[in-house]
Amino acid sequence: MTLRVLNLESKKVRTLLTDRELFSQSDNDQDFRWSPDGKWFLFDYAVPGFAPAEVGLIKADGTGKPVNLTLSGFNDTRAQWILGGQAMLWFSNRDGMKSVAQSGGAQMDAYALFFTREAWDRFQLTKEEAALVKEAEEKKAKAEADKAKKDAAEKKDEKKDLFIDWDGLQTRKARLTIHSSSLGDALVGKDGETLYYLARFEKGLNLWTTNLRTKETKMLLALNANSGRMEWDKEQKSIFLLADGGLSKIDPAAGKREPVSIRGEMTIDAAAERRSLFEHVWQRTNDTFYRAGFHGIDWKAMKAAYERHLPDLGDNYDFAELLSEMLGELNVSHSGARYASAPPNADATASLGIIPDPAYAGPGIKIDEVIKGGPLDKAGLKISLGMIIEAIDGRTITADEDPAPFLNRKAGLNTLLLIADGGTKQEITVKPITAREESALLYQRWVRRNQEEVDRLSGGRLGYIHVPSMSDGAYRSAYEEVMGKFADKAGIVVDTRFNGGGDLVADLAMFLSGKKFFDYTTDTRSNGYEPNFRWTKPSISLANEANYSDGHCYAYAYQFLKLGKLVGMPVPGTCTFAGWELLGDTGIRWGVPPLGVKAVGVGYLENHQTEPDIKVMNACETVSRGKDEQLEVAVAELLKEIK
Repeated sequence: MTLRVLNLESKKVRTLLTDRELFSQSDNDQDFRWSPDGKWFLFDYAVPGFAPAEVGLIKADGTGKPVNLTLSGFNDTRAQWILGGQAMLWFSNRDGMKSVAQSGGAQMDAYALFFTREAWDRFQLTKEEAALVKEAEEKKAKAEADKAKKDAAEKKDEKKDLFIDWDGLQTRKARLTIHSSSLGDALVGKDGETLYYLARFEKGLNLWTTNLRTKETKMLLALNANSGRMEWDKEQKSIFLLADGGLSKIDPAAGKREPVSIRGEMTIDAAAERRSLFEHVWQRTNDTFYRAGFHGIDWKAMKAAYERHLPDLGDNYDFAELLSEMLGELNVSHSGARYASAPPNADATASLGIIPDPAYAGPGIKIDEVIKGGPLDKAGLKISLGMIIEAIDGRTITADEDPAPFLNRKAGLNTLLLIADGGTKQEITVKPITAREESALLYQRWVRRNQEEVDRLSGGRLGYIHVPSMSDGAYRSAYEEVMGKFADKAGIVVDTRFNGGGDLVADLAMFLSGKKFFDYTTDTRSNGYEPNFRWTKPSISLANEANYSDGHCYAYAYQFLKLGKLVGMPVPGTCTFAGWELLGDTGIRWGVPPLGVKAVGVGYLENHQTEPDIKVMNACETVSRGKDEQLEVAVAELLKEIK
């Protein structure tokens, strides 16, 4: 979070930017560019107190204050100098389609800001006007060619000082792309006539061009890349493309691409690599941990205590455990390290989408329930409770066999089942699903049951939603059900138990805090109200011990803003931002929080437990009988409010 300049001759260092202008949440997430004359920097300006990035400008000599060039309030980033320094190009989500949730994704556009009026006026010329100007310039250059040929050559290599006309600068902006998209990168040609950009519309990123005079846009090269960055060569005639780990050279005039082959081998000293990575983890934690006091831990002492065990490690699994133990000393959420390895021949037990009878001890699998939406819940299949699956793909399941191996790696494959119903038997072919797909169906089953229970307990007066994560998709589902399925209900039960987090707390809090101030009506009926995009009736929220990260932020905010009563169990204090990182190709993912969350009048919420207004514990023996006491109490409390 510091930008410094080292004078290679004098070895003197000057500091240009600090954490007052920069904020980093992971390595290599900062962007800055030298101006062509070496006297300025463009950089991603993290204005304190405002989450969206802006584009900043700072003098390279260390004098003066940083200038916010974009001043938009949208997310503006990755600026680069174009037209020899007479303008800049940057990316912004100002005009693109955005997620319903403010923290969700958004399409981007390429924009330009012109530092001189001359460059701006030239940019605004039509194709015909630009042709006339170019013709006049060529005639003038030809007339002076003999006299100034030598001077012109010297002038070509000369670096002119950058000039910025501050008067009216904010009015000299232009949107370069004609359509918002998922952008990878963009460049402007040397003559300022063509925009080259990587955009994703159907599958992957492809290279597109736009004539900035006529706005004619076309795809130059099909790449279908997952990611990509571009740079001009020195003469700005060829584009170097780095896409999906491969380097290639593009001739934009001919629309041709040729790979740039790079080959190499290296011998890894695993022990030395772990020492280096250990140092990296310790140092980055030391530099970016959100609290200077490290939660009262002597972080330097921790380095010495754990570093001495490095020679005893045998593999990266052990290394991840060591890092996790060291980071665990900080007593903080969003922290630790884990090693993940997925061998190609790993076991993967598929599911038939049923719940077996746990009391059945005979041969085969006795069906206790067919999960709605699963492989056996299909039109034309006559499957009922009590039937027994006797064989899978011709293999009979005996009483002493675990049926899991019979379904190993069978997900998505046609599988033959022999099913017995008393004295009759039938053979059917189904496609088993993955364990993840089964989990999603079981989750939907749980939500349906809760909705039915709330409807029964409230006599149809209340609606119920569950918010499983703090994400755009979860918000869309919540909005759809609350403002559609349950729009006519007198109140809503908002269940966030087991919410794993994300970034949605403000969206949900604002959505549930609506106050009606207009009614669009006649004497006989209402035809709408304001705000028509927020819930304006009573609500109650459920939270438990498994609410994590932004799931905890929401529980605290709901209670703090007095949106309704919070029912359930105490929520551990984990309202903190994550900062995860992969350690090269070791298979290790680790992290510590670089950013905390302070609540008004409370301080940091990390390790600050949120106590519910009404504490109710769901006992295991009660839940196993299908009784959800937390849900029942929430319904009863909300009914008291709407009477």
